[in-house]
Amino acid sequence: MSGTSLDGIDLCYINFCYNGAWSYSIIHSQTISYSNIWVDALQNAMALDRNALKQLDNEYTVYLNQVLHEFIVTKKITTLYAICSHGHTVLHQPQKGITYQIGNMPHIAEGFDCPVVCDFRVADVKLGGQGAPLVPIGDALLFSEFDVCLNLGGFANISFECENKRIAYDICPVNIILNFYAKTLGVDYDNNGSIAKSGTIDEDLLEALNALTFYTLKPPKSLGLEWVKHYVLPLIMRYELPVPITLRTLVAHIAIQISKAINKLQVTKVLVTGGGAYNSFLIEQLLKLTDIKTQIIIPSRATIDYKEALIFGLLGLLKLRGETNCLSSVTGAKKNHSSGYVY
Repeated sequence: MSGTSLDGIDLCYINFCYNGAWSYSIIHSQTISYSNIWVDALQNAMALDRNALKQLDNEYTVYLNQVLHEFIVTKKITTLYAICSHGHTVLHQPQKGITYQIGNMPHIAEGFDCPVVCDFRVADVKLGGQGAPLVPIGDALLFSEFDVCLNLGGFANISFECENKRIAYDICPVNIILNFYAKTLGVDYDNNGSIAKSGTIDEDLLEALNALTFYTLKPPKSLGLEWVKHYVLPLIMRYELPVPITLRTLVAHIAIQISKAINKLQVTKVLVTGGGAYNSFLIEQLLKLTDIKTQIIIPSRATIDYKEALIFGLLGLLKLRGETNCLSSVTGAKKNHSSGYVY
């Protein structure tokens, strides 16, 4: 799994078991950080022409294949039923029928004695869906004891049951924008939100962020890097604020948008995963705005770091079993379906 926050490639070796319900254990896990060259290439991919993007897709597929082989050798993995890979999203414009994840070309499977399942989003967009989020079916099958699953990755997304249907959608940008401003100060991320904590809220910027049109739309809805570059960054840059003030205002914005989504559900148990779960200042601000009866539950480090990789493993397994792995109630597609390509 590779997400929009560009932390790196998350790999985990998982044992799944089905006995009337799904269970799992993560046996090995590792995150391979991106080099500066790969970070630059992935950040700028949306600006490439068709031929250059295909070349990047080819190179990234080769790179993923190498990373997978090295992980298998290093962890001494000998029993392998399937490899399931999300790739990395470089274009996501579902309203135009476009979603593109690089790293899903057939040669990702070279040298393996098992099938590789990948490219999970394209089929959903062809069926009129958003192609995202895809994780909620994993929330339903693996984390049903929680009322809400909240992921704080590049974007915040939420997943919950409503009238016997799984509902999910992207809420707002999180690490994709926080990390962008932290890096202007020479650090990869704002550790524990300490830089944001040192700043003050700019009320004018906060009001402008909360007024973005996306927040008035009803689900299904999803966000991509293009939206951040087109709407969010130009808006913030108009204010020319110091980075601590920008970060503090962004944290306030994120907490407001997430708390709105949670509070209207009137739930008690919220599971929080993704890199943002480590941002103690953000979690503190979120707690201040959520209903008093709501428990914000931070799980084990393995679940925080590898939940999305874990669930894409499950999506691939469901595909190989010929079972639904993509829910129309979540994405808005014409029907439930089993998504992904098998090489």
